[in-house]
Amino acid sequence: MKTNISNLMNIVAEYERNLNELSNQLLGHVYTTITKELDGRENVIEDFKADFSEEYSDYLEYSNKIAKIKKVIYQKNNELKLPNGKTIQDTLVELNLLRKQSDLFTRLLWYKNVNKRITEVNNSYFECKNLNFKPEEIKTELKKVEEQIQEIEFEISKLNSIEFEIEL
Repeated sequence: MKTNISNLMNIVAEYERNLNELSNQLLGHVYTTITKELDGRENVIEDFKADFSEEYSDYLEYSNKIAKIKKVIYQKNNELKLPNGKTIQDTLVELNLLRKQSDLFTRLLWYKNVNKRITEVNNSYFECKNLNFKPEEIKTELKKVEEQIQEIEFEISKLNSIEFEIEL
């Protein structure tokens, strides 16, 4: 089968949704309900043995397919290289750190200098909280980091669309 990493990630996402649905169904079919009369007669009220068995088999099958596809994705992420020579896997680690920096810079920009008037019985004064950084510098850093993130994501998306042959 001819495919690419993006397509494999979509397949994994679909399989994981199915796996989640199957696990919920399995949990609903854990028991077979019977009533036992005092004289020993039994009446089956709900019998989910066959359903459980089939769903369990499907669950294991999806789990194995997901593992196989993820193995291919990880393998390709360690093989394919960006123009800077780094593998996709290395770059994903870097991208994660850049996103954390972007998040921190964005949160820092929420803060402002604060002057609060305090009035006591015999005294009145201002409590001043001044930022320990220059917001303009943080904005500049945020812009640089966001540009880096966009460049890296674009390079990764180009590699994710490279087609290769696999058997599923």
